[in-house]
Amino acid sequence: MRRLFIVVLCAAALLLTRTAFAGEGLTKVADNVYSYLDVKTDTPQNSFAANAGIVIGKDGVLVIDTLISAKEADRFIADIRKVTDKPIKYVVDTHYHLDHAFGNSEFAKLGATIISNENDRNNLIKEGESTLKDAKVLGLTEEDMRGTRVCLPTLTFTDRMKIDLGGETVELIYVAPSHTSGSILVLVPGRKVLFTGDILFNDYYPYVGEGDLEGWARCLDYIHTLDVTAIVPGHGPLSTKKDAADMKDFLLAFDETARHLASKSSDVDVITAELKKSLPPRSRGSWVMPFNVQEKYIQAK
Repeated sequence: MRRLFIVVLCAAALLLTRTAFAGEGLTKVADNVYSYLDVKTDTPQNSFAANAGIVIGKDGVLVIDTLISAKEADRFIADIRKVTDKPIKYVVDTHYHLDHAFGNSEFAKLGATIISNENDRNNLIKEGESTLKDAKVLGLTEEDMRGTRVCLPTLTFTDRMKIDLGGETVELIYVAPSHTSGSILVLVPGRKVLFTGDILFNDYYPYVGEGDLEGWARCLDYIHTLDVTAIVPGHGPLSTKKDAADMKDFLLAFDETARHLASKSSDVDVITAELKKSLPPRSRGSWVMPFNVQEKYIQAK
């Protein structure tokens, strides 16, 4: 992850109280599909309230994202074992950011194959070790990160991949650069469930600092072509296609307004305040807005 995103998360850590995980557990989204959803505690220790889930087939389990640390991954594994004792065969990283992929190593220990888009495997190679080294800047202690190591995907794809779990098929879909250059969608067509990773934030202000907003809008449009009834976002509650449409509208409005304001001023605080006045409100994650402005619009001048 790029250095400024470390600073972004550091600011979040300073704003959040140090609270232990609230223990919501996995929620059943559909038959054979479970996820963390709308986690209320969004501290660094709780993976910034990232959602993560599983799909269960006759032959085993596929995991979608692995949270922020070995400790968090172990908690996730314990929750999985409350649902099923089938072998965990696959892990899919929706993208490379630490709150979604730094628990990979614990699943690799169980023999799971780690999968991602090729672009984000390369991003993790470039940024993973420095991000882990700087974890303390995020408010994460040595104890929080004990045993955590960067664990690279061993299987990658470019556009599409299908995985047969025995009675359940999972489709991995790359549309375009979006939240990151390799962010993907994970579709469970038999259950009409879609996991979006951070392509979709529901009621959270999104981090857009390294995003490709044109490609991101294409990804959100693509969601409307899918036959799904339940959408699990990267952060926030269970979602619908309307939430994807709202996210696209938010991104386009954000970009247009930020560009206009940045053409007249380089004052991040002033631009951020004006953006918050003009954009549809989101209840969580507002701390990310000034960093979006700084990285996407001021540094680019």
